[in-house]
Amino acid sequence: MKTIHVAVIGYPGGMRSAIEGLSELFGMANRLALARAEGVHFEVQVLSGAELTGSSVSVGSDAPQVVILPPCIEGRFYTDEQPVLSGWLKAMHGSGALLCSVCAGAFLLAQTGLLNQRAATTHWMLADQLAQRFPGVRVDDSRILINDGDLMTAGGLMAWLDLGLELVAQFGSPALMRQLGKQLVVDTAPRQQRYYRCFIPPFDHGDRAVLKSQHYLQSHTQTSVTVKQLAEECHLTERTFLRRFVRATGYKPKEYIQQLRISKACDALESSADSIEVIALSSGYDDVSAFRKVFIKITGLTPREFRRRFSAQT
Repeated sequence: MKTIHVAVIGYPGGMRSAIEGLSELFGMANRLALARAEGVHFEVQVLSGAELTGSSVSVGSDAPQVVILPPCIEGRFYTDEQPVLSGWLKAMHGSGALLCSVCAGAFLLAQTGLLNQRAATTHWMLADQLAQRFPGVRVDDSRILINDGDLMTAGGLMAWLDLGLELVAQFGSPALMRQLGKQLVVDTAPRQQRYYRCFIPPFDHGDRAVLKSQHYLQSHTQTSVTVKQLAEECHLTERTFLRRFVRATGYKPKEYIQQLRISKACDALESSADSIEVIALSSGYDDVSAFRKVFIKITGLTPREFRRRFSAQT
């Protein structure tokens, strides 16, 4: 029997349902593995927040082969410097442990420096913050899960399910993972975090000229707008306007407009029974083919697939 020792870090503010859920998920995997004679057993230990504040962190006689940093729903533990935990994580990684994070747990993993020059994901709402604080990390918030061998990161709050299933497949077998998914009634097919991402324009950047153009674009998604028009409206040169717009929003004007239009289209696909052609036109696209290409680029789904997955009408 191959035993896989898993340590789940129960840090302050950590999502209790994820911490307990991971323990239960691996417990279910153990029962299925026994029934299938797979020869694998997951031994899970939850380390409490109190254990992480001392001068050393112990996990008992058996060092973990997997360490999981769960999502966070409150507090500042994941944003504050945690030198004790960081040092312990680096020691575990040095001894061969697979380090994993879910959602805000990526901040704790990034503190170790191990994610530098590596691809990682986190919750789409935290992606910009992670990238700004740790510029060496290649943040990709479009993905639910990134398995980079010795490091594994998962995106949203509920991505602990995706992480747990990936670990079951890796240390058990893909067949065991699929059977576990069926028992949990969880979709084990590949998916992406960008399916769920919403476009939330930043309005608190303090640049009044850019803010004025944003308000204009918000109410003119159906009309064709050029950088020249926006710059003139703000009494700026095109070059200056473009530089300030990108700095304030993180997008070029064309990309920003596409995000606004596709966001509007997503709302219509979810809440109305209008045809895709009508929705494309009302979102500012005369060419349905062009609309479809941009929609796929931003969401990872075709308009029809998006409606089938999220529509309140079905």
